[in-house]
Amino acid sequence: MTIKAGRAAVRRSLYMAVVVAIRWDSDFKSFYGRLRAAGKPSKVTIAAAMRKLIILASTLLKDDRDWSPTPP
Repeated sequence: MTIKAGRAAVRRSLYMAVVVAIRWDSDFKSFYGRLRAAGKPSKVTIAAAMRKLIILASTLLKDDRDWSPTPP
């Protein structure tokens, strides 16, 4: 899968942020695991997690809230 549209610098930054989130954040880790268990390819699940991260960041900015992790 190749993504050619959009801003390359933003995609690279989001990719690295999501890789870290999948490794360390329990919500993103479980989301990634669910999609992989459903048979989705790795790049598709990472793209879905990138979208989820954008939505989360947008919501936090719109509501003027701080992010707090879900306890493990």
